[in-house]
Amino acid sequence: MLRALAGVAVLIAAAPYASRVAERAARADEPRFFAIKGAKVVPVSGPAIDGATVVIAKGLITAVAKDAPIPPEAWVIDGKDLTVYPGLVDALSDIGLGIPEAAAQGAPRGRAAGPTVSPEMISKGPQDRPASTPWEDAADALKLDDKKIENWRSGGFTTALAAPKTGLLPGQGAIIDLAGARPGDLVVKPDATVQVTLNGPGGFFGFPGSLMGSISYIEQVFFDAQQDAEAQRIYGSSVRGTERPEYDRVLRALEDAQKAGEPVLLPANTAPQILRGLWLADRIHAAPFLYGVQQGYAPGVAEALAAKKAVALVNAKWPEKEKDADPDAEEPLRTLRFRDRAPGTPAALEKAGVRFAFYDGGLTGPKDMLKNVKKAIDAGLAPDAALRALTLSAAEIYGVSDRLGSIETGKIANLVVTDGDLFNAKTKIKFVFVDGQKFEIKEEEKPKEAPKGDLTGKWSITISGDQGPMQATADLTMASGGSVTGTVTHPFGTSTIKTGSLSGNTFSITITVDAGQGANDYTFSGTIEGNTIKGSINGPDFSAEFTGTRPSGGSSAESAAPRSQEDDHE
Repeated sequence: MLRALAGVAVLIAAAPYASRVAERAARADEPRFFAIKGAKVVPVSGPAIDGATVVIAKGLITAVAKDAPIPPEAWVIDGKDLTVYPGLVDALSDIGLGIPEAAAQGAPRGRAAGPTVSPEMISKGPQDRPASTPWEDAADALKLDDKKIENWRSGGFTTALAAPKTGLLPGQGAIIDLAGARPGDLVVKPDATVQVTLNGPGGFFGFPGSLMGSISYIEQVFFDAQQDAEAQRIYGSSVRGTERPEYDRVLRALEDAQKAGEPVLLPANTAPQILRGLWLADRIHAAPFLYGVQQGYAPGVAEALAAKKAVALVNAKWPEKEKDADPDAEEPLRTLRFRDRAPGTPAALEKAGVRFAFYDGGLTGPKDMLKNVKKAIDAGLAPDAALRALTLSAAEIYGVSDRLGSIETGKIANLVVTDGDLFNAKTKIKFVFVDGQKFEIKEEEKPKEAPKGDLTGKWSITISGDQGPMQATADLTMASGGSVTGTVTHPFGTSTIKTGSLSGNTFSITITVDAGQGANDYTFSGTIEGNTIKGSINGPDFSAEFTGTRPSGGSSAESAAPRSQEDDHE
């Protein structure tokens, strides 16, 4: 498979470019003027308007009113029984960066974990800056062929903070829109945030090799940046006779970010971590911007955040039990309580007056994101507050509310058009507009038969390739109707499932694989019998047989009924 995929990749290296050219040509005759007439409009910045018209011209919203005049050149969409929302915002993600999930969770750049220690891994003093690349900007690393762009856009998300994840100071995030002919077309605001992860290089000889060391390092590097800025000021005021300050790329990048007012995002998920995050923000003289914050429901935590006027980016991937965990194993009460109460955090933050927004936290797709936000609503968060956290609040947090986050005249035309309430599981997205560009969302093909089994679980897969058998794993979740989501880890990395379904005992799962020269779709087709699957994988000029098994603790065809995704979060 490796040789076959690599060979195919060379032949199709130009395919993504050709596809984009074809798409631009197909859209050449499409007007840049639209009018959604007679719809329910939810601007977020004000009350909903029934029977209103939204006019779009050259990527901007030019009118929002019941009697808004429609330009003669506009493409009119009948808004009867439709609802128009602002485009949704993922407040922290790696969308557009083409980072496989496995790579994002791996060792930091520049420091490989393991028993082998090279001389450059050993810290030689304060000037050594391990796993720190704050000068890198996500805006310069965007990849149009990242399938997450289309996946999340189809689910109503038009904007995201794309941010690197790997390292202690991995780089700066960028606000991006999820459509464009070139990578630069996606960028709304470069240099938007400074990321901190506390994921140290690790290893016995590596620095920092512990959480305490990582925290100390972050504190020290920001202190050094302040000292360096002062040294430059003194040197600039009296160059002659003053020793020249040394150049440190890490420090200069942080200094520039601080001058620009970029927020420093600090990780903090549990109650102790949140309080520590507030402390660390004070220590590095940064406004408290925390991400994770799932234990904000704990006594006094939301109030502490409010007192510090902190911003909370809430991880919408609520804690859940491992799919293949031993069902008879006992779990600590605190773990069960955390899992049960985490969706109540947004309501606690709203009550305390804390500004917050949602981010995906590694969820496989936008449907899971909306489903988990609905869990927050069920736990006490007002629907209006939930919508605001997905739109205008996120835009305000990142300083782009003058152009994004609500349906107002003069703002970028990022819109989601649905046939009902956004948080209703039966609601379908009909259209998405990004920068005024219209995308019609086609419904996924439903299984023809009721599923006879359940694909949920972690599967070990063996692929019969030309160079011998190869191993892959699939982490799958199946809804009661037979749709399948999850990830597949293969020799080229980890791919999010693009489409997946089980009809009867026959399944089809499509993933996108980038073999180094471009991304292509490959489909696993086969049958399930109990805890065994088998079938074939097919793609451009490639096919192979595969078999797979999962632990007996997982779901099987003999189970009484397929689990829904809601069951998996219980």
